[in-house]
Amino acid sequence: MQRNFPVLQNKRVVPLLEKELTEKIIGAAIEVHRVLGPELLESSYQVCLEHESCLRKLPFERQVDLPLNYKGIDLDAGYRMDFIFDQRVIVEIKAVEQVIPVHEAQLLTYMRLTGIHVGLLINFNVPVLKDGVYRRVL
Repeated sequence: MQRNFPVLQNKRVVPLLEKELTEKIIGAAIEVHRVLGPELLESSYQVCLEHESCLRKLPFERQVDLPLNYKGIDLDAGYRMDFIFDQRVIVEIKAVEQVIPVHEAQLLTYMRLTGIHVGLLINFNVPVLKDGVYRRVL
């Protein structure tokens, strides 16, 4: 098939940041979704993703409090991240009918405040989990 337009070649391929770790996290989330399906409470997916991550030996912290530094003082602003994997990827989980901008803003806020550049927003309330995974990079 001949093309009537030039094909631009990208000479500089930039690898995805934290690609291997995010693939492992998404794989664990897919397994949880495969077993449980959609329409449960967020807390159900939280505890099962925690267990699946342990089975897969993925290092993580859960329910991590995040203080807000204001003029050199750490203040409790009520921020709590669902997961931080290996101090490199923040994961926020949802079980909602539709992801809305405030959900993404929440993830991006956590990323900015921690200096962690990669985040996953995973909505388990979808028929196929790949449709509920949102990857963000700062």
